[in-house]
Amino acid sequence: MRQFDKLLDAKGLNCPLPILRTKKAMNDMASGQVLKVLTTDPGSVKDFQAFAKQTGHPLLEHGEEDGALVFLLEKK
Repeated sequence: MRQFDKLLDAKGLNCPLPILRTKKAMNDMASGQVLKVLTTDPGSVKDFQAFAKQTGHPLLEHGEEDGALVFLLEKK
């Protein structure tokens, strides 16, 4: 998995909290920085794909790591 600038641990939170926390975290980041989000909500895959499409922040990668879903988003 690629490098990231900030980590957001949203494990144990259900929709829409992972997305809301992601939005807030991205507000504090510079353009081009990468946010790594960890979540356990199975609906997150669809949520993060929709979030990337709506906001224009590219979803660079998503996968699984230690039983959590992992998303890498780049701030546009």
